[in-house]
Order: sequence, then structure tokens, then C-alpha cells
Amino acid sequence: LPLVSVKNLKTHFPVKKGVFLRTVNHIRAVDNVNLEIPKGSTLALVGESGCGKTTLGESIIKLNSYAQGEVIFAGQDLMQLTGNHLKYFRKNMQMVFQDPFGSLQPRMNIEGIIGEGLEVHFPELSYELKLEKISRVMKEVGLSDSILERYPHEFSGGQRQRIAIARALILEPEFLVLDEPTSALDVSVQAQILNLLKDLQIKYSLTYLFISHNLSVVRYLANTVAIMYLGRIVEQGPVEELFNNPKHPYTKSLLNSVPDLGDRKPFEPLTGDVPSPLQPPVACHFHPRCPIYLEEEQGSSLAKKCVTEYPKISGEKNNFVRCHAK
Repeated sequence: LPLVSVKNLKTHFPVKKGVFLRTVNHIRAVDNVNLEIPKGSTLALVGESGCGKTTLGESIIKLNSYAQGEVIFAGQDLMQLTGNHLKYFRKNMQMVFQDPFGSLQPRMNIEGIIGEGLEVHFPELSYELKLEKISRVMKEVGLSDSILERYPHEFSGGQRQRIAIARALILEPEFLVLDEPTSALDVSVQAQILNLLKDLQIKYSLTYLFISHNLSVVRYLANTVAIMYLGRIVEQGPVEELFNNPKHPYTKSLLNSVPDLGDRKPFEPLTGDVPSPLQPPVACHFHPRCPIYLEEEQGSSLAKKCVTEYPKISGEKNNFVRCHAK
């Protein structure tokens, strides 16, 4: 059984206007997503900025009040839980945010930042025991416990991200949402953080949802990859299969944008920008930018399908593509 199972998850943010703030439209940030993440594995969520990756991660761990659907974690639907019941499950799922400069409270010292989760979930712990747990988790992420009295502004980006990882690990969670944890760091520090995440996963059987737009990083860390476009998953599959044999034209264009050693290949950028989630294109959301659709004769049956119906899943539950041409 998967540790995390997401069914028909939707996160639609209302757009309000006028004196009475009537809802006039919705931003469909996450639109009917289904995912399964087996225990001890890494599912990577890949897509352009603004496609809904971070919102999906936040919705899965119920940091988002607009999320609807089912998120089954260890047999319980988190969407139905509130108060202390939700708090009990919360300690088993944590998030590491994208910006190490903005996600740490600047007025708290490192001891307070890392130990805050213990204060919330285990208030009965003695100060000595709390300090012991903080020291242990800091050693795990490669930090010295001599920095406990210092503040976030005294550290580099890589050190801050280690502090953020320590904060997430202090409660011994089973599931971590990693929201582009290396994108704000330089390449050498990125490699250190990725190796750390991989070692921690092996040591503690952690399960990761890894959000990224860096395909090289994804290939190194993930077992399964889900490609997201305008709030929906358009392709999903095992990492090597998806990299070696991408089926969706959007996946192909993403992989084509990654520089590669060896023979030179022409770079063919997609036309246009990502459409607004306020008014996504009708039927297949990708068709205004899709090279297959743009080369197709406008009267053909395939071209008609692309502009009249959203593609159904072609393949199995965790290895599929949504494209009329496949």
C-alpha cells in the first residue's frame, strides 16, 4: 500500500471583486490530481513556474484551506481531520520550503527554530531531553551544536537549508514535502544538500514528494516523475523510462531544454507562454503551444479532439500519459 494516496485533489482559489466581494471566478491551481507515493520512495513533481506544484505540495499536507478531495495518509483521510486529530498526523508530515532566506524566523535563535515543533507536539519534554534531540538532529544534517544561540542572518544559504531540514526532521516524520530545496543555492552546495537528503532517506526510510524544475536533480533523486502543466498531471512514470522515452510533447520539450554533453542538438523552444489558470484553454490545456497540434491540419479529427475534449489517461495508474496523439 502507498504511504500517501491522493485522489481527485482540487485547489481552486476564489477571485473576488466589487464592494461585496462576490466570487466572480476561480484560479484552478490544482485541478483533479491523483497520486500514489510508496513508503521509502521519492516522487518528483516537475513543471514550469506557476503550474501549481507548490500549491499541490501544501494541499497534500493540509496547509491550504481551499483544498478538496482525498489525501489518504496511513489509512486516514487528512481532509476530514481537524483540531487535535489533524495535529496528531501533522507531526508525521513536514515541509522544507524553497527559500532558505525567508522560511526561517529571523527573531528566533537556531535552538528555538529547530525545537519549535517539540514545543508544540511534546510540551511535556524536559529542557535537557529537548536539547539532546536538537543536538542529535543537527549532527545528522552536518551542523555543530555550538551554533544554537546564533540567528539565521549569520548563516549562508546552504547552512540555512540544513537548519530547515533539521527543523523538519526533529519530529521524526515519515513523509517530507521538499519544495525546490536546492534552487536558491549554488551548484556545489546543491550537491551537498541532495546527498544529505538521499542519505537521510536511506537511514530513516523517509518518503519524499520532491518539487522541482531542475531535471538533472530529479533524475538523481527520484524513483517516479510526475509532469505538471496548468494544475494537472500530464504524464507520470518511472524516472529512467520517462527520461529515455518521454511520451507527452510537453515532457519532450522540458527534456529538450536540458543542456547535454556529446552531439549538438538544435534547441526548439515552445511557442508562447503558460496560459493563465484563471482562463485555461478549452479542452487540452497544452494545445495552443503543442508542436503536434500546430503541425496538424485544422480540420483533422485529432485537431478537433484537441480543442473539444480533455485527453483521458492512456496507460496504467502510475505510468500514463494524457495526450490525444498517444
